[in-house]
Amino acid sequence: MLFPIPYSQFPAKKGFMAKKTSKFICSSCGYQTVRWMGKCPTCGEFNTFTEEETIERGKKGAEYRRFEETMISPLPDVKTGGEERLLTGIGEADRVLGGGIVKGTLVLIGGEPGAGKSTLALLIADKIAGQGKKVLYVSGEESGAQIKMRADRIGAGSKNLLLVIETGIEKITGLIEKEKPALAVIDSIQTVYKEDIDSVAGSVSQVKESCAHLLYTAKKTGVPIIIIGHVTKDGSIAGPKMLEHMVDAVMYFEAEEYYRFKVLRAVKNRFGSTNEIGVFEMTGEGIKEVTSPSKILLDSVDQDKPGSAIVTVMEGTRPLLLEIQALMSRRTFGAAQRTVTGVDYNRVLLTIAIIEKKLNIHMENQDVFVSVAGGIRVYETGADLGVSAAIYSSFMNIPVSSKMVFVGELGLDGSVRPVMFIEQRIAEAERLGFKSCVVPEKAGNVKTNMEIIKIKNILELKNILKE
Repeated sequence: MLFPIPYSQFPAKKGFMAKKTSKFICSSCGYQTVRWMGKCPTCGEFNTFTEEETIERGKKGAEYRRFEETMISPLPDVKTGGEERLLTGIGEADRVLGGGIVKGTLVLIGGEPGAGKSTLALLIADKIAGQGKKVLYVSGEESGAQIKMRADRIGAGSKNLLLVIETGIEKITGLIEKEKPALAVIDSIQTVYKEDIDSVAGSVSQVKESCAHLLYTAKKTGVPIIIIGHVTKDGSIAGPKMLEHMVDAVMYFEAEEYYRFKVLRAVKNRFGSTNEIGVFEMTGEGIKEVTSPSKILLDSVDQDKPGSAIVTVMEGTRPLLLEIQALMSRRTFGAAQRTVTGVDYNRVLLTIAIIEKKLNIHMENQDVFVSVAGGIRVYETGADLGVSAAIYSSFMNIPVSSKMVFVGELGLDGSVRPVMFIEQRIAEAERLGFKSCVVPEKAGNVKTNMEIIKIKNILELKNILKE
């Protein structure tokens, strides 16, 4: 006998088992389908579908999706700008968050395992607890003794920091509603689970539903919640990549590969800029914020040398001074090699082509290696002039003054174009003791005690490096 409706939709009665159904979920974006697919039609990723068995249980557990009441308001009557922020007490973290954590928001801190996410979250929790405010730290993957060892290492020990070992999302949200802390930290989203979902913790369904439950709790109680999520190097597991559209802010804690710095970078922030970064340093006593990363990055620059130029780049509202290093090596056979680290590869190829064309030099038999000292990545074009200076000085074996800074973008015609925030860049260079700055001719007048050298095109850069 054929049922007119799917068997799984019959109500479960005593002695009557609900039918298990399978569905395939994309671990990158959360798209669901009844059959396996090689490529996700939503996000375009390959081999991201995983099979999960679920049991239809009616609408149990759906109540958290609804708010207390539905309100309709004309758009002009909606009030803005009154969000209350909770200062973390860590300047670098507050900078990335836009001035602190807005109450009632859900913040996701993602990163590779071992990057230091739990240490950073525990440090933020302790700083807020040190202000006399109650903070709830919920751990689902570490014991209390392990967390206490980490807390002792970083010097965290406020009595207002409450530790809970729990993985049930209903119990966690119940504690948040009962205790009403100033901040709650969930470590991590991959370890919590919702009881009415028949899949293991960390699966796509569990991660998504648990996050939705926490989001509702944050909006209902006004308690800001920080959740920690683990990702692999390609970001392919169920977690931050799928949850980015659900939370209010997404922060990635990245460990620089070639240096001791760790960078907190915002990729989504509904209450602040996504251009800011926070710089931290891993020490024997835990994570310490770095208020002046430029000074640390330039400690080794103490003499004039070929193939080295100092540039200023902007990370949000913060100017950073970095050393661009270039090395030219003659190749006697085969095609010349181009190796770039820390700067856009195609941008460096354009710079090489401009130098060859406008300065009438030939690099077809030269291997070119360009790197940013310290492992920091440069994403803007304001470093073009410094990159060209480093390449040209290495090719000609001409030392570049260690007290000179380069700011400017190169056009394909060899012109040096102005960039944004020129005054802030020069002010930071002057603060660190630099004597001169090479800027575009149209940069305007800047009040400074430094020597300002204005150039119109790359030919004038050639004359400066000859001096």
